[in-house]
Amino acid sequence: MDSNSLRRAFIDFFAGREHTVRPSASLIPVDPTLLLTNAGMVPFKPYFLGEEPAPYPRAVSVQKCVRTIDIDIIGTTDRHMSFFEMCGNFSFGDYFKEAAIAYAHEFVTEVLGLPEDGLWYTVYETDDEAADIWLNQEGIDPERLQRGGKDNFWQMGVPGPCGPASEIFFDRGAEHGAEGGPIGGDEDRYVEIWNLVFMQNIQDEPYHVVGDLPAKSIDTGMGLERTAMILQEAASVFHTDAVLPVLEAGAAYSGVSYGEDPAVDVSLRILADHGRTVTMLIGDGVMPSNAGRGYVLRRVLRRAVRHAWQLGGEGLIMPRLVEAAVGVLSDGYPALEDKQQAILDVVEREEARFRQTLESGHSLLSSALGEVPGETLPGDVAFKLHDTFGFPIDLTKEIAAEAGVEVDEVGFEQEMDRQRKRAKASFTGGAEAELGQMYLSILDAIGPTEFIGYEHEEGGGRLLAIVRAGETSDRAEEGQSVELFLDRTPFYAEAGGQVGDTGTIETPTGIVAVADTKHALQGFQGHRGKVVSGFVQVGQEASLQIDSPRRERIRKSHTGTHIVHWALREVIGDHAHQAGSLVEAGRLRFDFNHFSGLDADELAQIELLTNQNIIANPHVHTHVTSIDEAKRAGALAFFGDKYGESVRVVDIGGFSKELCGGTHTPSAGQVGPIVLTSESSIGSNVRRIEALTGSDAYLHLAKLRATLDEAGSVLRTTPFDVPERLAALVDRNKALEAELEALADQRRAASAGDLIEQAVTVGDHRFLVAAASELRPDELRLLALGIRDRLGSGVVVVGSAHAGKGALVGAVTKDLVDRGVSAADIIVPAAKELGGGGSRDPELAQAGGPNGANLEQALDIARERAGRALAEV
Repeated sequence: MDSNSLRRAFIDFFAGREHTVRPSASLIPVDPTLLLTNAGMVPFKPYFLGEEPAPYPRAVSVQKCVRTIDIDIIGTTDRHMSFFEMCGNFSFGDYFKEAAIAYAHEFVTEVLGLPEDGLWYTVYETDDEAADIWLNQEGIDPERLQRGGKDNFWQMGVPGPCGPASEIFFDRGAEHGAEGGPIGGDEDRYVEIWNLVFMQNIQDEPYHVVGDLPAKSIDTGMGLERTAMILQEAASVFHTDAVLPVLEAGAAYSGVSYGEDPAVDVSLRILADHGRTVTMLIGDGVMPSNAGRGYVLRRVLRRAVRHAWQLGGEGLIMPRLVEAAVGVLSDGYPALEDKQQAILDVVEREEARFRQTLESGHSLLSSALGEVPGETLPGDVAFKLHDTFGFPIDLTKEIAAEAGVEVDEVGFEQEMDRQRKRAKASFTGGAEAELGQMYLSILDAIGPTEFIGYEHEEGGGRLLAIVRAGETSDRAEEGQSVELFLDRTPFYAEAGGQVGDTGTIETPTGIVAVADTKHALQGFQGHRGKVVSGFVQVGQEASLQIDSPRRERIRKSHTGTHIVHWALREVIGDHAHQAGSLVEAGRLRFDFNHFSGLDADELAQIELLTNQNIIANPHVHTHVTSIDEAKRAGALAFFGDKYGESVRVVDIGGFSKELCGGTHTPSAGQVGPIVLTSESSIGSNVRRIEALTGSDAYLHLAKLRATLDEAGSVLRTTPFDVPERLAALVDRNKALEAELEALADQRRAASAGDLIEQAVTVGDHRFLVAAASELRPDELRLLALGIRDRLGSGVVVVGSAHAGKGALVGAVTKDLVDRGVSAADIIVPAAKELGGGGSRDPELAQAGGPNGANLEQALDIARERAGRALAEV
């Protein structure tokens, strides 16, 4: 069974058992505690945690995942990958262990046809229930059921659901390692293909179970590549049909063969794995950068390029890997074919830049070695070379050894371990997750917030919870900062780039000035501000009023953002994926992926298209539909928004369709004019457009008009003729500058003629040291050159005191420079009298200092040194 058939078979099997089929979510997760989607359950995490009600009782998906915690072992084993596909079936309080185990066993043995005598099973050491269910499946040998410890108990690093896990392994045979089963045997021999998590317990802190969940759930995952390896009897996941063509592309580029050299094999595996990872990350909108997920992409790409560089080969490697990866993955992810050229553009630029770093790697490391105290290169320095510049530790050790320096490998590994822990923390959440747990407790107690802000800008609600200083409270007094939670609100919470509403919340005893509104959890608005009068307490009825004029300006900006987004894609292409936005009162900011800056014509065209559609004043229509229907209708998803099964679509005149939960004007014409104010780079391959909207845009244009009118008045012309009049003035100024320069040349020539008569002859040579009154340093330089050219063979030093500072210029003819006479040796000692120093050029040197009053003493020193230098020739 090939990988595409395996993917379809898994989906079809569970779809036929009443599972809702869900497409793979993006590798860019909505979950703020994650950099990348690294497990099949990530899109369903809110349902497992109870943050949101599950829209269906059971689901099935094949989820694309990227996990780089173990990136340093990828290529050294048969089964580890940084990009992989996780086939999963999920139950949200519906079926539990018995059905989950039966489904897994049926699929593995009957659909895939794996022999029972090759399968092994593990359960948690105290999970008798799961053990009994497995043994009740037909054909299972009790000798192949093993009990495990903590590896068979699934827990997150934060409070929440947890539970025992059960796994399915396949025995690849004695040639792959020692016997003993999954627990005790060789892990290259016993390969895990399926993991079933029984979410039945709850922990109050990491790894401390305190009870049972009210709704027991199932989270399973079957690794597609590992299962394909078993089905295809492949030597490794890299020999399966989903990976081998990418590996072969790397081998063809390098001119090497797989299986002849273990070190080469590791590099080829890395090329195969990383080529797929890079392709999928860029395909989902990740761009190389020095932070966050962009850094993960850059690190993976550079690691691949580094191994290709070590193997040799002509040209760039990444485009070949991308083309091969698209070829094997596009059946499961058809959008890759449409994005292929955009992906190629990114990898070509990124690889070309990094290859320059690799070529200069020796000099980078040499510089580091030159600063090493003693005979050991510190581990943190080696890590920085590895992590920041992508320089391999093995190459660092090799070059260091040639210089007689050892590398502190212990320190290097400690830094690597810290990085792994940071990567792991990105999954377990940390402090942000702990704060989320407090919000979850409040949500469990009072329920979600009803948002009435699409229809109303004021309304009543009941104050249900107060948070002060990170803790819940029943009451807040005047002057205290608070976060309030009510049963209903017209306040829009920050989302999709739109800033949160401000306004007031008033109870019978106090008033709170709301400075911001944010989602504590999805659908759970927190009103952040300060008690400005009296006190407020839980249980009070409240009157809520947003700042309506501010909201109106924000609505204009948000609607305008959609239109700018559309116009941008019309002008530069659909590859311009949104990478972030900010929607504020009177202004907007829109970030997008693009490879170069926009020129003036492109910006003008975007602004023109935007305003033409605003002037046409189409209706802005919003409606709620299923996410699948919205995607079929061509609606685009705005970066950073979280979408459930039901989504809100904003349709502007049929030309712009976005999934968006923000607030908008009823028609496009209400946006008012839009003026693009800037376009800039904010990172590698990420650009930013900023614009003004509504009255802010008008006031900006009015100011520009007033400025132009004033310029016309000064220039005594009409505003329309200002550019022509300025061009004429610039041309006239250039002509006058040329005339002045010609006069200056004449003056210097005359000065040179006068001064050269003071030259002193020493043998066959002459030298002149003289003051040149108030000349600036640049004029002094030209004078020195003019005199030197008239000397024949000799030395000239001229100095001046200008604006209190002293300056010296020394010039030596070429014949004397060849005989060891240096202008720098003459004027640098003299410059000390001026309180400064100078350049080291032997033919033409300049020097200066703050003590212009000492010019004569400096010239005396120069005169003495010039005479001595010529006497020694």
